[in-house]
Amino acid sequence: MVAYVIVMREEPIHTPEEMAEYARKTQTIPPDPKMQLRILYGAMTPLEGDPPDGVAMLEFPTVEDAKAWYYSEGYQDAAKHRLAAARHRAVIIEGP
Repeated sequence: MVAYVIVMREEPIHTPEEMAEYARKTQTIPPDPKMQLRILYGAMTPLEGDPPDGVAMLEFPTVEDAKAWYYSEGYQDAAKHRLAAARHRAVIIEGP
């Protein structure tokens, strides 16, 4: 069953240098052929509640594939810089 990794940035970036390092490190990770980028911080139209500052959504064939990518050494090394740049939340959601 398809799985989506959704990352929500909860506040504006307060440490741009950390976000730049995150971007640099994610560019050095070999691309995961199972991953499809679906959303990357596009314009939002809030409907209910306070919107996050930004949203990214990635699609994987399975939850196991999403977890393998997220918990990989390369991504975890990069993610620490994203988390140092601003407060984020992330979830994996199973889809149809």
